[in-house]
Amino acid sequence: MSMMTRHKRRKLKSEINVVPYIDVMLVLLIIFMVTAPLLSLSVDVDLPKSSARAVDSKKDPVIVTVDADGRYFLTVQGGKPEPIDATELKPRLEAFVAQNRDVPVFVAAPGAVEYQKVMDTMALVQAAGVPRVSLMSQPGGNAR
Repeated sequence: MSMMTRHKRRKLKSEINVVPYIDVMLVLLIIFMVTAPLLSLSVDVDLPKSSARAVDSKKDPVIVTVDADGRYFLTVQGGKPEPIDATELKPRLEAFVAQNRDVPVFVAAPGAVEYQKVMDTMALVQAAGVPRVSLMSQPGGNAR
């Protein structure tokens, strides 16, 4: 008998290799996740006008006001606004909130004040140990 070489016929696979597609999808997902926040860098917002409902509180709030020059004013439970330095604001708020734990604390600023100054004021108030800080606004805006 002579040596016969048999050729095996390979069976055709009807499967699709999806691993490269998954790799491409994950790379695109990462690219979109990184670039999406960068697409909306500037938005014109007029924050101080709001039609939000008023906060009901049994106690008079503590109001920390910042003006366009970065000066702070502290109004304690219905009193008059007192000019205060940033270094004095934190200890006064810490002492007041330690005695009155559930008193509401608001940050107020005119509409022309830079947003960064408002955020710095909120960070300063939170560093004084205030658990919740609220923003004040004028009633009757264009919010829905």
